[in-house]
Amino acid sequence: MARLTGKVAVVTGASKGIGRAISEVLAREGAKVALLDVDAEAGVHTQNSICQAGGEALFIPTDVSQSDSLQASAEQVRQAFGTVHIVCCNAGVYPSAKLDTMTESDWDKVMSVNLRGMFLTVKAYLPLLKQQRDGRIVLTSSITGPITGYSGWTHYGATKAGMLGFMRSAAIELAPQEITVNAVLPGNILTEGVQALGEEYIQAMNRTIPLGRLGTPEEVALAVLFLASDDARYITGHALVVDGGQILPESHLALESEGV
Repeated sequence: MARLTGKVAVVTGASKGIGRAISEVLAREGAKVALLDVDAEAGVHTQNSICQAGGEALFIPTDVSQSDSLQASAEQVRQAFGTVHIVCCNAGVYPSAKLDTMTESDWDKVMSVNLRGMFLTVKAYLPLLKQQRDGRIVLTSSITGPITGYSGWTHYGATKAGMLGFMRSAAIELAPQEITVNAVLPGNILTEGVQALGEEYIQAMNRTIPLGRLGTPEEVALAVLFLASDDARYITGHALVVDGGQILPESHLALESEGV
């Protein structure tokens, strides 16, 4: 039996990359999935793809940085599916900007989508989650910020670290309602954006990962599936790294000594 039969899931940033993979995996496991994204064309394409594969999905154009947009989406989900069991806060942006040229607008944009958007999503859907007493909130953080750093991504890293601070306190606060709050921390994943950087970049990144390759969006989605399922009902406030061992070597010499 599919693990999520009878469940309703909401995924933000659902139209492409990791968000699309999460949506497809949850639908494949029996969940009815609400797809939230600002990209209407890609969102409808993902909805149609899931439905053609036998799943059930509904695309709702949504800007996670705007409370009114999220509240409206929650009402649409309630009308369409009745309730919500799983909320996946996946929407995020990652423009590169060095500190000496980063503007306040650059900083605010990343904060607004990645961190504020996560908070507003949880807040909008919390009334529906509280109806279940077995709700699941899964955040898409990153190894960048909580564990590692990368030049040009101080704003991005700050948001992804902030998500884990939110997670730990929210997990305590929502435990009495039996709502768990967990996060996945992807390493380098072969999304459309990474593919656009070219084969030379991909091969260079492969050499930094003990398993020898970038992860796939589906491999992150399978970790989300676990945290969203009853298999993880006694896990909350946990950050699950999905990176092929990327954070393990203390230097490139550690990989060379193992013949990676």
